[in-house]
Amino acid sequence: MSNIKNTAKISEEKIDINRAQIEHRATWMGLIYDEAEKAGLDAEGLTRKAIKRCGGIHGAGFKAACKDPNNCEDFKDAFLGEIGIKTFEMDNIKATYDDVSVDFHYCALVNAWKKLGFSDERCAKLCDIAMDGDRGIAEAMGLKLDLTDTIAKGCDCCKLHFHK
Repeated sequence: MSNIKNTAKISEEKIDINRAQIEHRATWMGLIYDEAEKAGLDAEGLTRKAIKRCGGIHGAGFKAACKDPNNCEDFKDAFLGEIGIKTFEMDNIKATYDDVSVDFHYCALVNAWKKLGFSDERCAKLCDIAMDGDRGIAEAMGLKLDLTDTIAKGCDCCKLHFHK
């Protein structure tokens, strides 16, 4: 039996479309990881490098969008848009000059991996790998990322804290 609790509470057309797109991306990620592992490749290493690289690209875009890239309040505004907030059912969003924290209460990526029949352990591993994208964003912004709780580990939410 799965310990993962991941039930969407918000359902709106744009949000559902966005979630479907994220699930599609997560399905690719999960299946590529699975096939690379079956082929005897370093599935985790390759996937982590590619996703962190992607995060760096996105992070550079967020940094460019910030009026003051040293101000985490500007980063929050660039990083957390209305659609994303609803898609991941984010709340407890706090920002100061030096940090941003946010809780995610739903994850479309985890939903996709569960649909593929992956175990809770595999979902937790894929989640941590996927978070390398957010780690890449943090690095591009000159920040650190603390990730404590995650939905994939059976927690009620994912807790992200970007900070200097």
